Amino acid sequence: MPAMIRLSRVAAVLLVSTTALTFSAPVANADRTPPTGGSVGGDGGNGPSGGVHDDTISATAGGIVFDRSKNGRGGTVGAVTPTTSWSPPACWYAPKYTPDQLKAYLEPIWEAGSTGHEWDASQRDRYSEGKPYKDFNKDKAGKGYWWDSYVNDEYPAGWDSCKEQIFWVDEGQPPPADIENAITPEILAQLAYAEIRVPGTEVTLAPAGTTKVNLPTWSWLDGAEFKPVSVTASVPALGIEATTTAEPYSLKIDPGTEDADTYPASGTCQFEKGRIGEPYAKGKSDETPPCGVRYLRSSGDGSYPLRATLTWKIHWTGTGVNAEQALPDGEFGAEQAVVVQEIQAVNR
Repeated sequence: MPAMIRLSRVAAVLLVSTTALTFSAPVANADRTPPTGGSVGGDGGNGPSGGVHDDTISATAGGIVFDRSKNGRGGTVGAVTPTTSWSPPACWYAPKYTPDQLKAYLEPIWEAGSTGHEWDASQRDRYSEGKPYKDFNKDKAGKGYWWDSYVNDEYPAGWDSCKEQIFWVDEGQPPPADIENAITPEILAQLAYAEIRVPGTEVTLAPAGTTKVNLPTWSWLDGAEFKPVSVTASVPALGIEATTTAEPYSLKIDPGTEDADTYPASGTCQFEKGRIGEPYAKGKSDETPPCGVRYLRSSGDGSYPLRATLTWKIHWTGTGVNAEQALPDGEFGAEQAVVVQEIQAVNR
């Protein structure tokens, strides 16, 4: 049998109420090629869809609907980076075709002959001639779905590892036990993790802009901006869902130079009473800041790149789950310039 031709589906973009939503497009059941090459398959299957209702944006990607209405917003938001080597699945299996949709998708490919006679014949046998499926399972229409693989639209490592051929699953039944990454509430939670967006981490400093050598500089984050965010992922066809939530936990201060002390000494400020750190107020000049930095040397004609990295605790709940389930912590940070000057003595 000749090697299977690599098939891929192009990414689709849907505009919904002036909001541009980009989706990972379905990928055919054969081995895949990267997005830079390969032939383009047909447009059968569920395909991307979306909608807006009461300021809630939902978008279907890879058989999944994401509700991002409780996600972080604004121009400075960004994705969290797991603190471990863990990453969300690069590909997964979920319902994609009804019997008629699978027929409409595969038959034009066979007729074009682009995948080779022997391959096409084997596929006809599998899906149409009863080895093992007969006439695309049309007699089971409305009683199940054809499942196929989907790929993360960023094509991370492992994106081409889902190589199972399209398979049928009866309604209410689990997919075959030997299918890895068949969609479950847990996988939905992991995919929702990748959709989490959190606010930027530029801290407020006092003194602001320019500080002095050996002067404690207070730093804090506005608690109103740093609150839990969440994304819910669901597969309506299966009646399953999962909500992944990220909660601010701690702030790590890196002064950008070894010539500095941090408060506390570890440089890690905990999230307490709805905020991280404490705003500076008049009369606190002799106090030690609960979160901050003290520079021991001038930055000269330049500045120090202070980096503030916020750690978020992440967990999920979902269909069939009675308690919160942990996911790896996530981090998101940013740098800001701090000018440090020598204290000028006054000669009399």
